[in-house]
This record gives sequence, structure tokens and C-alpha cells, in this order.
Amino acid sequence: MKTTNRRNLFILAFSLLVVMLGFGMVIPVFPFLIDELGASGSALGLLVATAALTEFLFGPIWGSISDRVGRKPILMIGMFGYALAMFLFGIADQIWMLIAFRALSGVLSSATITTTMAYIGDSTSEEARGGGMGLLGAVAGAGTVIGPGIGGLLAGGSLSTPFFVSSALSLIAVVLVAFLLPESLPRELRGTQEQEIKLIRFDELWHALTGPIGMLLLIAFLATFGTSNFEAIFGLYMLDKLDYGPEQVGGILTLVGAIALIGRGLFTGFVTGRWGEPTVIKTSLLVGSVGFILLLLANTYAAVLLTTGIYTCSITFLRPSIHSLTSKRTTAGQGASMGLSNSFVSLGRVLGPLYAGIVFDINPNYPYISGALILFAVFIMSLIWVK
Repeated sequence: MKTTNRRNLFILAFSLLVVMLGFGMVIPVFPFLIDELGASGSALGLLVATAALTEFLFGPIWGSISDRVGRKPILMIGMFGYALAMFLFGIADQIWMLIAFRALSGVLSSATITTTMAYIGDSTSEEARGGGMGLLGAVAGAGTVIGPGIGGLLAGGSLSTPFFVSSALSLIAVVLVAFLLPESLPRELRGTQEQEIKLIRFDELWHALTGPIGMLLLIAFLATFGTSNFEAIFGLYMLDKLDYGPEQVGGILTLVGAIALIGRGLFTGFVTGRWGEPTVIKTSLLVGSVGFILLLLANTYAAVLLTTGIYTCSITFLRPSIHSLTSKRTTAGQGASMGLSNSFVSLGRVLGPLYAGIVFDINPNYPYISGALILFAVFIMSLIWVK
């Protein structure tokens, strides 16, 4: 790979790392910020769901716009906007401000993620493209793994510190993109790109449920909806039950991220190849359901680490196995099928946190009890329909 290409890849990787690191850093901070501002589960659920919703809606839009105006302007808009959103988070002192700034960060970070991948597609050969995408995937995974730990440590002194650090890193990325990264999409090729701005069509999602992969799409949605009960209000649950601070929550979430990253990167192929996707899906759902109950019984830091580790080990293989089986059983194009599968997962990531926050305010145990019931119900569905 040429030196120039290596430099470009480094800048892209750094930009993506900043965004994913920022996401990870603020996860253990949000529950305590919400608590400090006098709100509870519903506000936290809305905060988590807002980012998922804006990414779901705006990711395709940014990709289409970058096809028309080039990659570099969209990357700069995304990184500068993300820096602004993180700074505003740091000075926010009202719940409505957190929600608004979370929406802004979701809209603009989706521009960075989508356009970074498109830049790689523009500027690498088919032989080198897989390596470039793999590097970006590894960087994104690393950011989500180490982010919570760093965020928890930084928040020990002030809950605003992780936001300001993330904002500063984003500004560094803006400077690198502005002065060192060339445009990857030549002006003469932009006219050949698709002219329509792509929007999410909910009627297509509904119609897909009646197709050959409809049951797998439903399982993908319900499984994500159920697992979101764990992710959305975990920090608030730990604060309420064991009086943990951001340092402890960040440490637990770092372990969760590390297990997920290693499992997906090294063992998913082996596990699905050995036992097949249907068996892996059923086992993951059943063990994940049990993991929810075990977490309710954990009363020490060691027990929480153990139970979250068991839960994460089971769930790590679930989503890739559902995607893989969907790919194998589709009668439509692979791109369209994977797009549908990801859309149903995204809907689960939007609705799951909203539900978890609402029932948490009724009883802090309810998100985990209902999460166990949902995963067990999907397990029963998979026994019937996933052969």
C-alpha cells in the first residue's frame, strides 16, 4: 500500500475511533448525569433511543449526499458537528438539552460512519478493500471496548470531563481531514451516482415480514428489543441496586465489550460452522434469558462481572448468526436482505431502550425480568420456525 494511502487510512481510522470512543466513553456517564439532573429510567431510555433512531434515519441519507457532493465535506461536517454536540453535552444542565444534543450527535456521527466506509470503497482496489474495511471494523470495535473504561475513569472527578475530551479529539480529527485527507470521489464520477436521496421506507419493512425471511426478521427485531433491556438502563440499575459509580460501571462495560469483540472476531465463524446457525440462535436465546435472571441475583462486583460475562458470551453470537441464516435463506438480493435485517435490528435498538426506561421507573427489576421473558419467548419461536 502506498504511503499516501496509508496516511489516508490512518486519518479515517482515527476519525472513526474518535466517534466510537466517544460513544463508549459517555455510556457509563449518562445514568449518573440523568440521576444528577433529577430524572430516571424513562429519560435514560429516551436518551439511548434517540441516538439509535437518528442513526437509523440519517445513515442512508448521508451516504446518498456524499455520492453527490463528495466524501470529504460530509466527513468534515460529521466530525465538526460531533465535536460541537459533545461540547454541548458537557455544559448541559437540563434533560431536554441532553435529548436535543443526543439527537444532534446521532445525526452527525452517522455521517462519519457511513462516509468513512464509502471513502474506503472509492480509494482501494477490490483486493485491498477487505483489509481496509477490516481495519476500520477493528478500530470501531476497539473504541467501543475501551471507551467505557476511559469514560468511567474520567468521570470520577467530573461527569463533564469525558464529553470535553471527546470534543477535543473530534476537533483534531476535523483538522486532519481538512488539511491532509484528499477527496476520494472525483467530480466527474459524482454525476453517475444515484441522484435520489435514500430514505427509510416503513411500508417495505412491513411487507418484508410476509416474505420468506419474515420470521427471521421478526426474531432479529425481538431479540434486539429484548437485549436492549440489558444495555439501556444497566448503569442506572447498578446505581440503584449496588450504589456503583461510573468507574465500576465503566469497568463492567469494558469487560462486556471485550468479550463481544473477541467472540465475534475470533469465534463466531467456528461456532456457527461447528453447530450451525439454528442451534447457535436457540442456545444464545436460552442462555441469554437465564443470564438476565442471574444478573438480578448478583449482589457483589465479582458476581456482576461473572453474570454479565455469561450473558455477553451467549448474546455475542446471536446477531451474527441471525444475519448469516437470513443471508442463506433469502430469495432476494444479498444487499437488500442484509439491509432489511439491519433495519429490524435498528428498530429493536430504538424501541427496546424506550420500553426499558418506562418499566424501570415502575420497578428497577422489571427490564431484566421482561428481558428474560422476551428472550425465552423468542427461544420458543425459534424451536418452531428456525429449523
